[in-house]
Amino acid sequence: MLRPFLSCVLLLGLAAAPCLADIPIPNPPDIDATAYVLVDFHTGKILAAKNAVEKVPMASLTKLMTAYIVFEELADGKLKLDEPVTISEHAWRQGGSRTFVQVGTKVPVRSLILGMVVQSGNDATVALAERIAGTEGTFVQMMNETARKLGMLDTHYVDSTGLPDPQHYTTARDLSLLATALIRDFPQYYHWFSVKEFEYNGIKQQNRNGLLNTDPGVDGLKTGHTEAAGYCLVASALRNGMRLVSVVLGGQTFTGRETSSAALLNYGFTFFDTKLVARARAPLASVPVWKAAAPTVGVGISNDLYVTVPRDDSARLKTSVRLQPRLIAPLTTAAVVGSLDVTDGARTVASVPLHPLQADPAGGWWRSMVDTTRLWFN
Repeated sequence: MLRPFLSCVLLLGLAAAPCLADIPIPNPPDIDATAYVLVDFHTGKILAAKNAVEKVPMASLTKLMTAYIVFEELADGKLKLDEPVTISEHAWRQGGSRTFVQVGTKVPVRSLILGMVVQSGNDATVALAERIAGTEGTFVQMMNETARKLGMLDTHYVDSTGLPDPQHYTTARDLSLLATALIRDFPQYYHWFSVKEFEYNGIKQQNRNGLLNTDPGVDGLKTGHTEAAGYCLVASALRNGMRLVSVVLGGQTFTGRETSSAALLNYGFTFFDTKLVARARAPLASVPVWKAAAPTVGVGISNDLYVTVPRDDSARLKTSVRLQPRLIAPLTTAAVVGSLDVTDGARTVASVPLHPLQADPAGGWWRSMVDTTRLWFN
């Protein structure tokens, strides 16, 4: 007979040392930024933040959304990397950072992407927007709709490049959502953000993200600067399987945004740890099912489960599987049959639903009758 909630506990890693008084994690570094946020990529946990939901200008960080839509078109087969794009006069006339594409010429999509991502070329960016949507104005509508889809509720776009406009704004938190989505949804294209230089039309330009040269773990994403926005940088780094995303907005100097981003990333990697607790669809328990075609069914979780905790707490993590007292067929793979709970010894860190790994339909009339009788006595 199953008890009201069946629980089995699995220890992760080595046994923890005797508990000592917890030492508080130091405050985040004091950095040169109007707003910032540091988040763990796998869990979305915010590790440090300042004015993270304040609406501010975003400059060329706008191009992260343009890139997201371009990657979406590539993944859907609506755009090809070797497809030539005719450069319009509107694209050619763009000021600011440029790739120096020439009006009337045909430029491959791959070159335009590198021009946008590495050189921050406004001309290459507008050319991509026009190829996808016909006009930049229509493309901007796609940008705002995609922002809503990604949960960027405090962001509004007016153009595809990031030219100053009072109605063109975002937040540090929203940009962290966008950066996370780019890495998660398009890993096949993410490598472009780590390209250190690109040459087009005989003009070689360096990636303005200097962290690519100073931190081997940093592999993206994008810089931005206008007088209104200040110096901005969205960066991501991977160390020992842990990935962090930092957003620094409104810095005072070119080098300051890099120093600030590096300080945030080092803070996160030093004082926090992210653990993979359980894999998606891995069997975590086998449980009995009443009136079913199969008497037992394996259960697991739908997605990989990561948790982010203070580094000193990671050795104390434990998981427990809790199951509902009576599972009665039919069961689909969408049915919630319990939960996988993660604790650090003192508190619950995470709790996610458990589902059957295979559907378990109702058994025949004999199984139904036998189990109905047995349930009377249980």
